[in-house]
Amino acid sequence: MAINPNLLNDGESVVVSTRTHAKALILPMVSGLLILAAAAFSETTFVSGSASTGLWVVVVLLLGWFVVRPFLEWMTASYTITDRRLITRNGILTRRGHDIPLARISDVAYEMGLLDRMLGCGTLIISDASTHGRVLLHDIPQVEDTQRRLNVLLHETHTDEGA
Repeated sequence: MAINPNLLNDGESVVVSTRTHAKALILPMVSGLLILAAAAFSETTFVSGSASTGLWVVVVLLLGWFVVRPFLEWMTASYTITDRRLITRNGILTRRGHDIPLARISDVAYEMGLLDRMLGCGTLIISDASTHGRVLLHDIPQVEDTQRRLNVLLHETHTDEGA
């Protein structure tokens, strides 16, 4: 989960390091259970003999796509806030990253739906001075605390620039 220390600049320290809340795995788990239940029902009701092997090959492929792939995506994604920048990394085979210097961040907000409030997560909305305008980090655990910590860092960054 933690970012590789080799990616940090000299003197840079990690303030927050997290990944998407485990809530993101609820739908893949439910999908996996439904796929297995449908396969078991189909095998006992409709399929017999060598067709059973084909059914289970299809089941393994479906489980790989709807359960294993989302789990690997969840495992390989990370969000890191240092005292200098916001770093996002994700991707299983092709890694993607996005770094935003704190000095370019103009606003930090969050959104929490009902389920988010019950689970203690939410979407962190970061507005910056780029052409993209804003970055959405979905399902951040303890999003209110993360927003507060980021606002403190932004205040320190903008205060130091003005001095």
